[in-house]
Amino acid sequence: MSNKRPETMERITTPELAKAFIAEQIEAIRAQVGDGKVLLALSGGVDSSVCAALLIKAIGDRLVCVHVNHGLLRKGEPEQVIKVFREELGANLIYVDAVDRFLDKLAGVSDPETKRKIIGKEFIDVFAEEAKKLDGISFLGQGTIYPDILESDGVKAHHNVGGLPAELNFELVEPVKFLYKDEVRVVGHELGLPDNMVYRQPFPGPGLGVRCVGAITRDRLEALREADAIVREEIGSLPEIPWQYFCAIPDIKSTGIKDGKRYMGWIVVVRAVNTVDAVTATVPEIPFKVLCKIRDRIIDTVPGVNRVAWDISEKPVATIEWE
Repeated sequence: MSNKRPETMERITTPELAKAFIAEQIEAIRAQVGDGKVLLALSGGVDSSVCAALLIKAIGDRLVCVHVNHGLLRKGEPEQVIKVFREELGANLIYVDAVDRFLDKLAGVSDPETKRKIIGKEFIDVFAEEAKKLDGISFLGQGTIYPDILESDGVKAHHNVGGLPAELNFELVEPVKFLYKDEVRVVGHELGLPDNMVYRQPFPGPGLGVRCVGAITRDRLEALREADAIVREEIGSLPEIPWQYFCAIPDIKSTGIKDGKRYMGWIVVVRAVNTVDAVTATVPEIPFKVLCKIRDRIIDTVPGVNRVAWDISEKPVATIEWE
């Protein structure tokens, strides 16, 4: 099948068009899969979630979803995947707690590219191990979308399993591969997925692993997870929400004072950007009152943090992510 979006394909911008697309894809999935079983790596991101929801509608429990918790997800994300897919959609979901496995491999590793490679390889290894435990799987579901095909010939690093061992030679099922991100969101909304999943911010494949700058430690990673939840809640409630907003914790400490004593604590760096193409990015104005509220909540509730900084660097020269 061609990897080129049909020229006659109408942009999916309305619920009616989304319904028609869903019905068309259910029919196409059933025709391709027949009585077979499909395996899907479900990250909880919008692409894999919409792909999973489509497959569930088409083939029910003959879709096997594998959600790997590598310890680098944002606060509440693993729980949300289980709630939405297992409890609400009745998915055949395998949850893999691989937190210790990933964090042990990452201990002492400070180079960003090395961290990325470890996370990517370990994910593939964990997923392949789970796949080998299953019988009758002959298809691999992937949340590939059209920009992935245009930019990387269909291989979506970190999110999609592009490096499975040769013995796991599955046929791909890619129901959203001709959709752009905005269209995927319209379809996801029509499928009944929650808004905070459908409109989930861009999130790097290595997750918080590249926002916990330098060598990852468990205490600093947990501080980052808690601070990130505060940043997302406060900035996400603004009348005009930036394209992306998050925080990072560099591997440095600074002097603070608590209970009359000096101590060394971490710095949380808050970042928000607006962009159209991710090639360039500008920094939106965040009301100072909101920044102060973020500062107070983080310093008051997140152990080990004594400073909050606001990153106003644009791209170029600064990249959106810190690593």
